[in-house]
Amino acid sequence: MAKNKKIGLGRGIEALFAENDVQQSQASETVEQVELSKIRPNPYQPRREFDKQALKELAKSIDESGVFQPVILRQPNPQLERYELIAGERRFRASKLAHKKTIPAIIRTMTDEQVMEAAILENLQREDLTPLEEAQGYATLMDKLSLTQAEVAQKLGKSRPYIANYLRLLGLPDQIKQLVDNGDLSMGQARTLLGLKDKRQLLPLAKRAVNEGLTVRQLEEIVNRQNGKTKKKTRRQPQKSIFLRDAEEQLQDRFGTKVLVSPSKTRGRGRIEIPYTSNDDLSRVLNLLGIKED
Repeated sequence: MAKNKKIGLGRGIEALFAENDVQQSQASETVEQVELSKIRPNPYQPRREFDKQALKELAKSIDESGVFQPVILRQPNPQLERYELIAGERRFRASKLAHKKTIPAIIRTMTDEQVMEAAILENLQREDLTPLEEAQGYATLMDKLSLTQAEVAQKLGKSRPYIANYLRLLGLPDQIKQLVDNGDLSMGQARTLLGLKDKRQLLPLAKRAVNEGLTVRQLEEIVNRQNGKTKKKTRRQPQKSIFLRDAEEQLQDRFGTKVLVSPSKTRGRGRIEIPYTSNDDLSRVLNLLGIKED
């Protein structure tokens, strides 16, 4: 199963600081060349593995054209000409591979907490994150900075259910986590497996999903059967599948408001509702849909 391309988070590293502080720092900041030998990697960097081939390609580009975007550093002890990397570790590593002596840098004054948060946030903004890497990033934010799920969601511009669903993946057995990391299992499939009551069946069913190419809906039906749930002929409103719940959560993140995806009794049909709370809110939603008001 191919990996889906990861979209970056809605807010960047600058969101860690108050707007006025950012404007003031940008006005006074200058880019200077700093010797690579005087820079040490970020001690709070959660990422330990870097794609060697991608680093070689970046090193070649830097060798030919230089570094266009400066790294961000801090100087823990103003009395010593030594620096810690805050953001830009790939550029730092690639510059060393390219045998460069210096790198363009911006030096900022930051606390340990800000440095830690910046490192985790930069890691979360990678486009090649697997669902588990993203989940671990959220867990690290909560653990290191004593944040709740709601606070992490607010800080990153996500909904709380979005964060909660990723964190649930961390409860999977290691062998299934590896399947997710490899792209063999999607996040939707992994979340469906978490609904299995008999945890001894998790790995066999995960392998079956990979070998048979089961869809999320097919996997959900198998989990329901193994949990002893059978379909009953009732006239009740159809239950939402994990597929529809995932779609609902993604739409909520997209529009910044509650979105309802409701299936109908007729298979394959339903409706999508986007409530709005004011005329301004309606204008915002219409603008996101590409509809311009006259």
